[in-house]
Amino acid sequence: MRSAQLTIDPAFAIGPADRRLFGSFVEHMGRCVYGGIYEPGHPTADGRGLRGDVLDLTRELGVSVVRYPGGNFVSGYRWEDGVGPVGDRPRRLDLAWKTIETNTFGLDEFMTWAAGAGVEPMMAVNLGTRGVQEACDLLEYTNHPGGTQLSDLRRKHGAEEPYGVRLWCLGNELDGPWQVGHKTADEYGRLAAETARAMKLIDPSISLIACGSSNRRMPTFAAWEATVLEHTYEHVDYISAHTYYDPSDGDRASILASAVDMDNFITDVVATADHVAAKQRHKRKLKISFDEWNVWYESRLKADLDRRGWVEAPALIEDDFTAVDAVVVGDLLITLLRHADRVGVACQAQLANVIAPIRTRTGGPAWRQSIFHPFALTARYARGTVLRTEPVSPSYETKKYGDVPVLDTVAVHDEETGTLAVFAVNRGDADLPLDLDLRGLPGLRPEQHLTLAAGSEPAATNTEAEPERVTPRELTSPTWNGGRGTVRLPACSWNLLRFAPQP
Repeated sequence: MRSAQLTIDPAFAIGPADRRLFGSFVEHMGRCVYGGIYEPGHPTADGRGLRGDVLDLTRELGVSVVRYPGGNFVSGYRWEDGVGPVGDRPRRLDLAWKTIETNTFGLDEFMTWAAGAGVEPMMAVNLGTRGVQEACDLLEYTNHPGGTQLSDLRRKHGAEEPYGVRLWCLGNELDGPWQVGHKTADEYGRLAAETARAMKLIDPSISLIACGSSNRRMPTFAAWEATVLEHTYEHVDYISAHTYYDPSDGDRASILASAVDMDNFITDVVATADHVAAKQRHKRKLKISFDEWNVWYESRLKADLDRRGWVEAPALIEDDFTAVDAVVVGDLLITLLRHADRVGVACQAQLANVIAPIRTRTGGPAWRQSIFHPFALTARYARGTVLRTEPVSPSYETKKYGDVPVLDTVAVHDEETGTLAVFAVNRGDADLPLDLDLRGLPGLRPEQHLTLAAGSEPAATNTEAEPERVTPRELTSPTWNGGRGTVRLPACSWNLLRFAPQP
């Protein structure tokens, strides 16, 4: 049987595990808002129509920051449509998802929901069909204390205190020809720079995110980032990255290695940003906001859009995630943590129903999808300093990425409590013995080994009828001797190994 080795030492620190790495995304798409987080008349809904069961699951998931209101939706959105008396709000055609937007849920409702969920709001401004003035108007409405037309309008609508939104996305995926208001890199870069300058005149405390490429496969990838950052580097704090991995082709070996592509994506964007920094003589290192990522059966979307006309909140890409998908999501989280020195924000897309960890039935229950579990456990236990791990691992062959390691790992050390969390994925189709050496952290003992394994039932999903079919289970902790031991990682599995100081 093949085996792997892993040595962990606190001297090899990457950086703090920023809580903003555990973000999510709420877009006016499908049933993410309507029938997801918002459903007036639902048995658990409050007076504002916010579903209590979804709020409870959001808090359990450990989400830290939520991006809103898009996504593609924001590139044609008038934010004013979603504030004020609900009965006065207009119905609009949403060109992004070919639906009718009722605007019964908008900015003020989202801020109320975010406060109830205990999450930080992250707003996107429309730089597709709108520009500098509209972005400034939105910022004035949300963040200015009062005494101006728009800040007083917010107060009239019931929010006496400013919302104090700190994170702002300067548009969304404007490199994509599918985007309403699609632009060249020069067109977008100049507009983003002008918008950034104006917004920081209103509120210098905000952090701004420039649009990077909508995915790494775009023909303009890297050239887009370089041009945009030449315009915006001194004005922004992050460059965005988006990626999704589609298991539809049945190539299990490659989908399990998706984190290899994400790792290379991050490395490429960092290199491009650092090139612009060197060229323009900037000392500050720009960070990445990986504000869209997930597994997505993307090939199903076109059929969803083509088979109906203009309707309200249709079911769109409500993927049933498998046990294998959960392992992949856990591995993508490992990659984000491993780049904690340069990735400062990350948002899994989306929160409810639309390629989401939380699923709901209108008028019925909400339940946890398979991908809910690795996210929730990573968010709960990845606290402290991310440590660099250099595992010795066997490899296997994939069609998309060539030879890749069977084992992927990251470790997070909490200096305050002395605890250590090791996150490990076995991508292989056989159990993998892992020899652990923690002599650099003396006095630790194994406390728990949780695994979510897909080896026996790779296609298993959680449904309304069977909401707990795919869940983590506890395995026997390794035998420990002088800071060393061996643990068995089941075939095709995501694992959490927790260590605590000796009592």
